[in-house]
Amino acid sequence: MQISQPQPEHPSESASASDDCPASHENTPTDHLRHFESAHFLQSLFANRSDLFSFTSETLGITITSRDGWIRLRGEEEQVRAAVRLLDDLEKSRRAGEEITPHSFRYSLRYHSETMKALQTDTAKSTSSPAGEPLNELVKTKLLAGGTKPPVTPRTSTQRAYIEALQSHDVSFGIGPAGTGKTYLAMAFALDLLKNREVDRILLTRPAVEAGEALGFLPGALEEKVLPYLRPLYDAMNDMLDGSEAVRFVEKNLIEIAPLAYMRGRTLNRACVILDEAQNASREQMFMFLTRLGEGSKCIVTGDPSQIDLRPKSRSGLLEAMRLLAHVEGISFTQFEAVDVVRHPVVARIIDAYEARSEETVSQPGE
Repeated sequence: MQISQPQPEHPSESASASDDCPASHENTPTDHLRHFESAHFLQSLFANRSDLFSFTSETLGITITSRDGWIRLRGEEEQVRAAVRLLDDLEKSRRAGEEITPHSFRYSLRYHSETMKALQTDTAKSTSSPAGEPLNELVKTKLLAGGTKPPVTPRTSTQRAYIEALQSHDVSFGIGPAGTGKTYLAMAFALDLLKNREVDRILLTRPAVEAGEALGFLPGALEEKVLPYLRPLYDAMNDMLDGSEAVRFVEKNLIEIAPLAYMRGRTLNRACVILDEAQNASREQMFMFLTRLGEGSKCIVTGDPSQIDLRPKSRSGLLEAMRLLAHVEGISFTQFEAVDVVRHPVVARIIDAYEARSEETVSQPGE
């Protein structure tokens, strides 16, 4: 991989020559040369994507040259230092056993780019730091470790804060746009509790707004009626567990599914209860659901206020809960943003565009 003018045959000689000739003024380019044990390892730091070399070069304003197992960074001192911190971060994460994905690479690059910009401002050198944390610190938080499948790790600093909130609160809300991992992590956390025998079962529920909660008119048994609405949770479970383990949990009724309307009158002890798509729960349903919690239980509520199907939208129990419970002890709210989207990068831009349009509509009601 080469992202610059043709490099010399002996990059180490060029690097040492640069070291022997100190910069005559502050704008003299700085070189950094690093060798890795193989080209394969170097490529893995860039998620095995050649376009991420040029993306890094454009983002940090440096020239990157790479061949075999070495890489050279050339540019202004602060930009090169940022690239060196990026390489250090990626290498520590990779040697700790983490796979560098395109998303985790972009997260690390964004973090170190923001660090560089903060350090370049006179007022920020000693008082400011970018939001978040380095990738190698982020991936130290793990769920479902010790299984045959890779553990689940947070992919943004907000995801890590969400996991910590789940661990330290009995009732947790994950609020934000689609694709931020709020439902996926809720399922991972619930399975982690179940496998560690901290709870006896998992209960999954979701308001079936599209069917008007009139599930009796749908064909099949209750589980078959409600399964389409809970498919995202099942998909997450199958992604984290071996097939046989997932089947065993369901066959032993360790994982139960139920429509939200059927939760009335129950008390749930030693259970982890997940309410997905909570923006479509009515105010009465939300109150009913939150008061089902029994001894030794955890409750997780996920939803996206921008995707309310109820009419009028003010009927949403999620909006009311956000307003009434924000400062109640034992309850946490984690707010996800478009930057936390872990799907295709274009999804975050789509969300930003729609949010901007919504703000324009609010400011121009007569439009």
